[in-house]
Amino acid sequence: MNVLVINAGSSSLKYQLFNMETETILAKGLCERIGIDGHLKHKPSLAGKKVFDEAVSLPTHAEAISAVIDKLTSADYGVIECLSEIKAVGHRAVHGGRRFFGSALINDEVVAILEDCIRLAPLHIPANLMGIRACQIAMPGVPQVAVFDTAFHHTIPEHAYIYPIPYKYYEENDIRRYGFHGSSHRYVSAIAIQHLDKTNDTKVITCHLGNGSSLAAVKNGKSIDTTMGVTPLEGVPMGTRCGSVDPSMVDIIADIENISIKETMDILNKKSGVLGIYGESSDFRDIEIAAGYDMNTGFDDKSATPNKRAKLALEVFNYQVAKFIGSYIVALGGLDALVFTAGIGENSPYVRRAICDLLKGIGIKIDEHTNAVRAGDFLDITAEGSIAKVFVIPTDEELVIARDTMEIIHK
Repeated sequence: MNVLVINAGSSSLKYQLFNMETETILAKGLCERIGIDGHLKHKPSLAGKKVFDEAVSLPTHAEAISAVIDKLTSADYGVIECLSEIKAVGHRAVHGGRRFFGSALINDEVVAILEDCIRLAPLHIPANLMGIRACQIAMPGVPQVAVFDTAFHHTIPEHAYIYPIPYKYYEENDIRRYGFHGSSHRYVSAIAIQHLDKTNDTKVITCHLGNGSSLAAVKNGKSIDTTMGVTPLEGVPMGTRCGSVDPSMVDIIADIENISIKETMDILNKKSGVLGIYGESSDFRDIEIAAGYDMNTGFDDKSATPNKRAKLALEVFNYQVAKFIGSYIVALGGLDALVFTAGIGENSPYVRRAICDLLKGIGIKIDEHTNAVRAGDFLDITAEGSIAKVFVIPTDEELVIARDTMEIIHK
């Protein structure tokens, strides 16, 4: 049985087609610059099939879905003979508000609730809805399932999700901590638990570190706290997002720049984080090189001349991540495993080493030589004497979406 997984952005659409009998990827790709000039990169996994990487007219998400279907079924690039071989579509939905505690079969009621969630995630939900509607038009009758980023974090206790603001905003306007990257935290925490010596009373901290970053405290497989809030802006500094800052900064920056609150929020979302400190790039790979670190090993590059602001940007990021890890050890009442995942967590030996160096005082230790290995799969970087295991686990949010889709349509 084949399941198509869709992750729709405002001007992009990522996809993967899974054979769920073997949980293997048949093809994956990316539609970019939707509504501008359009580009499609399609990569089939079957032998003898070619990669397609060309400009394509994509005025809307509907044309993007049509282009994807065309490539999936074409003679040169395809991996299925006809559209009927796709039995279901799973959609990443960024926000489910207070209504969704798990994935849901998409119907008119679910779409209406998603539309209501636009006020909580105005940058993401409209794009998610465009992907859903485009698939409904292109594949009428094929079950569509929404898998929510926020669902995994609905187990967070009330004292962790309520903000210290007038309670009416929670009651009347749904303002609370929701958290994001739920599919990733759920996937890697489950794998971490499989590699522990115990299955009960497990305490895991998952660090999803990428251009967007979040941490989660996971007790017995359930999220009890997470760094992102009502939106993905809260928490640790990120590529372009500021993370948690003094709320008064919004008013101060608006006054300094003589701009609106909305324009100020644009600065905090798109021009801050490590980009704001370094000033030249939001890509951690660029920043690590500029700061004088070897990308492959994480150690100092003796031939480099470090850029001070690049080093500072990384130090701010590492420090804030370590602070949250420390606070989550308190929330969990201990720690069995610390997990690094996502683009930075999986691929930056330097960031992992720098964060764990800050945690030596509480007994977390890694083997620096094992850490310098570029892991393509599960990697245990724990050093002897560490109070907790330290794992590097590649995330697979798309597989989580595909599995949830299968479960929902077979209920």
